[in-house]
Amino acid sequence: MVDNQREPYLLGKVDIRAAGPRCKMLLGDLNGDGRMEMLMVQPGKRKDVRYIPHQTGCLTAFDLEGNLLWQLGTPSEDAGGPGADYPAQIYDWDGDGRLEALCVMEDKLLVVDGASGRIKRSHALPDPEAHDCIIIANVSGKERPGDLILKDRYRRLWVMDNDFNLLWKHEGNVGHFPWVYDWNGDGFDEVMAGYDLLDRRGKVLWSCRDLDDHADCVWTGDVNGDGEPEIVVGGSVTVMYGRSGKELWRYEGSVESQHVALGKFRDDLPGLQIAGLDRLVREDTGSGRKGKDALFLLDAEGKEIWKENRATSGWLTIIETIRGWDDGPLDYILAYRRGGGVFPALYDGHMNVVVQFPAEGYAAHADLLGAGSEQVIIYDHETVSIFSSRKKDLARSASGRPLKQTKRLYSSTLYPGGEWL
Repeated sequence: MVDNQREPYLLGKVDIRAAGPRCKMLLGDLNGDGRMEMLMVQPGKRKDVRYIPHQTGCLTAFDLEGNLLWQLGTPSEDAGGPGADYPAQIYDWDGDGRLEALCVMEDKLLVVDGASGRIKRSHALPDPEAHDCIIIANVSGKERPGDLILKDRYRRLWVMDNDFNLLWKHEGNVGHFPWVYDWNGDGFDEVMAGYDLLDRRGKVLWSCRDLDDHADCVWTGDVNGDGEPEIVVGGSVTVMYGRSGKELWRYEGSVESQHVALGKFRDDLPGLQIAGLDRLVREDTGSGRKGKDALFLLDAEGKEIWKENRATSGWLTIIETIRGWDDGPLDYILAYRRGGGVFPALYDGHMNVVVQFPAEGYAAHADLLGAGSEQVIIYDHETVSIFSSRKKDLARSASGRPLKQTKRLYSSTLYPGGEWL
């Protein structure tokens, strides 16, 4: 490992205690002023069952300077925690050029005006348990995504059109957060629902074989450079399939492949690389054995390049690919919620810590100002810390031109999937 660590610039801190504890952050230009805002999503009150699907208890919008813009619902000190996804996304649902927040609150599917917090639409759920997460899709083949997928924790999903008419439903091993993409180029999204690839009508096109448990995350990209997007699934193992359903390789050198992330992390290797997170020891057992996880990196053929020999405990790490943090040509691995005294950090393709963020908590990242580089936000129950690779003025005059809500931002999940295309 090489010591090439660089200090990030702290652009600002924001007090978010008004949103209540245990929130998840969504990012988007809610008021269309050319800067992103932070939407803190607090889940509903705690449930006795650990993995019961969440609902949204309260939405609180802040600007980057910490001004509270609006709040829908009442924060609770008894809110649930991040044992499952929060059913909320930011997206221009009605196509008017302005963002809405979509969420499940009090057993209703709500469309909320992003600028004011006013409820624009309310609709019944297709099933009482259809609120584990929200996925924006385009199974209707229109110019822009306008369909919605809801699911329960592990077994079922429901697909609805822009007017919330039920198009079809599916039952199977659907995983945590199905990924949607037009893999066959016909103008309609297919749905990678766990280990099953579904067409636009819900027909199973093909299934992953000989995999246990469930899919924790799904990524797609042209990994091997053949000009076609492959599908990489992190589940009982890490496996890559061609878009027609042929298994290309599987990596079985992990105990539990909890997260994977595609990126160009190395310039000395062909194709893309696959970063991963292996849960070596799941949970603290209470008998002196601490939970532990480890980062790893695979090449385009699924061969292990390196694996972290972690010296501390901690088993809840989340990893994501971050592109555009600095002016360099390569991507980084953003790893957070590491535990064991290990702060959130950016790792390069040689396992070096390039940037360490001096704050513990969850992370979100985006080009907050539309200036061509990404910032990283680290947040806990009380404080948001905004970091960048270079100095910026968060209070600068907004352009007044709404920022685009990218697919990554409207596909927010505790189990990050994504596209590298």
